[in-house]
This record gives sequence, structure tokens and C-alpha cells, in this order.
Amino acid sequence: MNDEQQRFLACYLQTLTADERNAIPRILAEHFCADKTHANLCADLILTGKKRASCSLKAAWEHDNQPLPQVGQLTVVLNWAQKPVCIIRMTDVCLCQFDQVTPEFAALEGEGDGSYLWWLKEHLTFFTDYATTSGVQFETSSDLVLEYFERVYP
Repeated sequence: MNDEQQRFLACYLQTLTADERNAIPRILAEHFCADKTHANLCADLILTGKKRASCSLKAAWEHDNQPLPQVGQLTVVLNWAQKPVCIIRMTDVCLCQFDQVTPEFAALEGEGDGSYLWWLKEHLTFFTDYATTSGVQFETSSDLVLEYFERVYP
């Protein structure tokens, strides 16, 4: 994290008790999505409370040799310019096959028109393109990591 991101995080951490701070398993700073337009849009949707969930391809985590998200972890949500927008806390993490994602989860993602059909079309395209460019495999039976979160700051 850069200095600006650290200061933003410190403002939030000051509102917690020592026990609450000690219970945080991990703290990250990152933007959502893979391009400027969508990263900025997602940051705004999270800030306004419309976006309360996200998903990713489990194979991508494995490919990058990264640990899966954990309940209780904090993320400083950044816009594309790497400026902090807000902080979220992970409330639930689970695996789900792509073709088993529910309309309720699609609505919690808060993107597009909020419908399952919009979610399905956009995510099918996104994960297919991602798999092609990154060398991981994607099928409609592939596992996704579903992340549920709440905005905690500001």
C-alpha cells in the first residue's frame, strides 16, 4: 500500500478496538475489474452500497498461487488511479459452479440492470476472455469464488 492508502486505512482502524483490529486476518488494497471504466464503476457501486458481492474464477487464484479471500479480511477499494474510495469487510466466502449462481447473487453484484440474464451474459464473456488470455480453463461447470462484503468505511 502507498502512503495515501495507508492513511485512509489508518483512519478506519482508529475506530476499532484493539481486539477488533487483532481479529482482522488480512488487509488488501486493490481495484475491482480489469479496466479503468469498470474499476471506477465498481468502486462507485461499492461506495453507494449497490454492490455487495463479487466473484472470481477459482482457477485464477490457483494459477496465481494466491490464497482465497477470508471472512473478516479488509479491502481498501481503489479506483483505477489507485486512490482509496472505501473499505469493505468480507462477510462470507463460498465456492459455487458458474452454472449454479443464483439470481439473488447476481443482484448483490449490483452491476448492469441487476438481472441474472445480464450477469450471465457479461460474466460468461468475461471469464471466457480471461481464460483465453491467462491460460486457465473455464467451463460453465467451473468453480467461482463468491465473495460477500459490507462497506465499513466511510
